[in-house]
Order: sequence, then C-alpha cells, then structure tokens
Amino acid sequence: MNGQPISGTSAGTNGIRGGRRSAGLALVTGALLLLVTACGGGDEAGGTGKGGGKAEDTAASKAVVTVAPKDGAESVATSGALKISAAQGKLTTVKVSDPKGAAVDGKIAADGVSWAPDQHLAAATKYKVHAVAKDSEGRESAKDTTFTTLVPQNTFIGQYTPEDGSTVGVGMPVSIHFTRGITDPEAVEKAIKVTAEPSVPVEGHWFGNDRLDFRPEDYWAAGTKVTVKLNLDGVEGRPGVYGKQAKTVSFTIGRKQVSTVDADSHRMKVVRDDRQIKDIPISAGAPATTTYNGQMVISEKLKVTRMNGDTVGFGGEYDIKDVPHAMRLSTSGTFIHGNYWGSRSIFGSANTSHGCVGLADVKGAGDANQPAAWFYNNSLVGDVVIVKNSPDKTITPDNGLNGWNMSWAQWTAGSEA
Repeated sequence: MNGQPISGTSAGTNGIRGGRRSAGLALVTGALLLLVTACGGGDEAGGTGKGGGKAEDTAASKAVVTVAPKDGAESVATSGALKISAAQGKLTTVKVSDPKGAAVDGKIAADGVSWAPDQHLAAATKYKVHAVAKDSEGRESAKDTTFTTLVPQNTFIGQYTPEDGSTVGVGMPVSIHFTRGITDPEAVEKAIKVTAEPSVPVEGHWFGNDRLDFRPEDYWAAGTKVTVKLNLDGVEGRPGVYGKQAKTVSFTIGRKQVSTVDADSHRMKVVRDDRQIKDIPISAGAPATTTYNGQMVISEKLKVTRMNGDTVGFGGEYDIKDVPHAMRLSTSGTFIHGNYWGSRSIFGSANTSHGCVGLADVKGAGDANQPAAWFYNNSLVGDVVIVKNSPDKTITPDNGLNGWNMSWAQWTAGSEA
C-alpha cells in the first residue's frame, strides 16, 4: 500500500471523470444533430431550402438578343441598317441613344420579337444600344453594343421661310427649297414636322423636286404658334446625298389681314380681323400687260427698290431705280407698290402698269400719309392680297408663295411635276 504513489491514484480518478465528460458531450452532440436534422435537413433529397421557400433558379435565360449592325461597326447606313430582334423570348426594353443622350424613337413589334427606329439616324454619329429580352420563364438576357454611322460625301440643306421668331400674316406657308433635287420625297417629307398651336392639320405639297411647302386647309388663325422641325441630318434625299440639317424654327401668326384688289373697279379693300379698315384707289395692269388673278401672299417688303423690265421679260420698256414701298407677290415679278411717276388721276380710274398693282406715292418713300406708305406700314410678310376681275389667268400656285390657289383636295392629292 505504502509503495503505490499518490499521483497514480489521482491520475486514475481524473481519467474516470474525463471519460464521463466525453460521454456526456457525445450525447449532447447527438441530440443536436437530431435537432438539426429535424429542422433543416432535406436539401440533398430535393426538399425546401431555408425558410421553406423553393430553391433559387440560377439557370441562364434562353432568350437571345441580336443587334445589327455588329458591335463596333463603322460607316453604318443611316436608314435600314439598325435592327434589333429576340429569339426564344420577347424584347422588353430597347434604348438607342447618341453621345448627348438623345434617344432614338422606335417601337417593339406586337409579337415582341423585333424593334425598328421610327426614322433615319443622324450621320457621323456614334450610337449606344441597350436591349433586354425575357424568355418564357421570365429570365432576362441583355445586349449592349455601339456603332457609328457613315460620314456623307455629298449633302443638302433646306432653305426655309419664314424666319425663326418672326410674326407673319395668315397666308404665310412654310416653304422649303432644297439645295439638291430630291429623288426620295417621302423620306425627306417624313423628316420634317410642322405643328400648330392651337392644333390644325398641316400638309405638305411638292413643287418639282426641290421645293416643299406646308399649309393648313384654310388661312392660319390669328395668334397661332407654328413650329417647324427639320430633322434632315442623315436622311438620304437622293442616292449618296444626305441631309446635314437638324434645326427647329418657330413663328407666330399676327392679326388677320386680307386685301382684295378689284382690277375692274380700280380699288382695293383692306379687311383686318373681318372688318374693312381701308378702301384705296389703285391702278392694275394695262390691257396688254394684265395683272394675275388669284390669292397672292406678300413674300418680301422693300421700302425702295429698283425695277428693271429686262429682269422680267419686258426688255427695256422700263427701268425705275427707286420704286417706293414695294411688296412682292410673285417670283415672276408681280408687286404691289408705290407709284410717283404716274398721274394722280389714274388711281381709281385706269389700269396702266406692266402687271403690278400701283398705289399713289411720292419719290423717296418719305411721306407716311401716302396710300402706298399706309399700306406698306400696315402690312406683314404673309398677308394675303387677292386680285379679281382682271382679264388675266389665275396665278400658278408655285409662282411665289401662292399655294392657296389650289383646293385642299388638290394640295393633298400629290405633287406638281
């Protein structure tokens, strides 16, 4: 007994205690395993995931988005080249924008498998495309690309009237003269939008292949605000010739004034806002050089100008260097203007001009009390002057801004060759 070391007894005692503690931990661990199995097991057997929800579907979308032209393409055509489509799914979002962030308008087709722009693209412009499609399971697939449109070698612009910010008469059409003959008038006309406030239908009519005018069915209402958007940049007006103009202009319609010249009675009645405000004696075209009949629009005002018969086919019959208060009514040279060289007795009694409408005036246009001065000072570019009872024919619609001599049916039916 005395020979057994005390430490050995202690070691044995400790070993028994340690064994009991290990057994206890094993029992607790087993119980916890049972608890974990009861609460969260089953994933491997196809059960529910955390919280009882369905396992997350991480499969890729079957939808495939295709963009033409390919990413990074250059010298891309401004019309017909941009096409976006989806296979095994439907497009949900399509965004096409230029470097300034301006969006290209377009529509996703009813079946959801294609998108196309509403109009041509601008030339020499880099575009970004972002398109998203969903498959039948609602999973999304996206495509992002960029491309750059062509740099045109030949271009055209539209020279327009009236001027931006101007106030004009009720007869003023929007008239655009193109610097190159147009062989695709539909594409060019589609790129121009004319709107009015208050709203009224406005239609375009082509005169030849280089002039496009817009007007409503009747004269504009006084106070109307008209906006013209020229989105010509990139439109192919003829093969290989592209517009290079993107501009918005606006103008305002002033008070309504329509003046009627009766070549037979030699008088002109000025009606403003449907009330006659003046009755002026005139002298129209002589029997051999009569004045056109019809509705004419004042397109230009010149306080003093030179009129030379050589420029309008009359040879050397006249050359007056200082015609006062002249207002142009036709491209071919019809004016309503002051006349200081004729006898006062002709106004109101005889027709003596070479086709113009003359009003009494003084040389130098310095007397505001003269009939011609009054009419000049009270007229706007765009006011209407109607000539009737002249033995001449009605002026052609393209001779000046005189499309009002066409019926609305004629105006909207087609273009003049």
